[in-house]
Amino acid sequence: MKRTGLYHYAKGITLTVLVCLTSFTIALAQKPTHPEADAKKEAKPKLPFELTVKTRPILNISLKAEKAKVLEVTQELSKRLKVPIFLGTERQNELLTIEFSQLTLEPALQLMSPTVYVDYEINSGEQPKALGIYLYDANQGEPPLTAVVNGSNQSMLIEGNTEDGVEPEAEADEKEKPLQILFKDNLLTVKAKKQPLSLVLLKIGEELGIPVDIQELTSSIVDADISKLPVEDAVRQLSPNIRLFLRADLTRAERRALRLVLAEPAKTTQQNP
Repeated sequence: MKRTGLYHYAKGITLTVLVCLTSFTIALAQKPTHPEADAKKEAKPKLPFELTVKTRPILNISLKAEKAKVLEVTQELSKRLKVPIFLGTERQNELLTIEFSQLTLEPALQLMSPTVYVDYEINSGEQPKALGIYLYDANQGEPPLTAVVNGSNQSMLIEGNTEDGVEPEAEADEKEKPLQILFKDNLLTVKAKKQPLSLVLLKIGEELGIPVDIQELTSSIVDADISKLPVEDAVRQLSPNIRLFLRADLTRAERRALRLVLAEPAKTTQQNP
């Protein structure tokens, strides 16, 4: 009787193990194993060109293309740069055959299009930040000034005499004036003696013919003697809180100011000692 009981017990264990092994085998059989198909799904489609964008130590671009669609190249470049790129109508259907290596942004763009504009934001102490790139047709004309640089706020400068009968000092010596702004041949001259920063910026905007947005009412006083500098270099010397928006016309090698903003100072986080 004992042997019979042991026999049935062992038989039951064997049957259980067989059932478990069978279930495990069925589960494995039901799971699809297609490593080649899975690899194809995970692999990104190969682009018909080679594009490399590096940001260290400075932004540089490498491109190798053989009859690649300009539209596809610029879409990928826009994605890598995180900057919108606008194409001219004729350029969208063109094929591009080109090869260059480790060029900075502007020389690279000039090789890719006959007409190039770049809108920038310039903050003191930082590299210019591209906001929009335009690769236009040869005779397309300039993009709208507010295509990517836009703002609803604009400060105004109101001047005038506070008393009736006071004659303007038209014949006063220019050297005696506490604030002199001159923009000539794309170069800016600023001579200020203890003048409010907001007033200096509004005067610069008036001379350049661009809007000025005073976002921060500041008591900063300017003493400056800046002579014949590009606008971006001149405003850097006035305050670290000035943001300048400008357009670079790479075809004509010209740079044009679009907007000035006096922003709030950057907030610094205090660390516990």
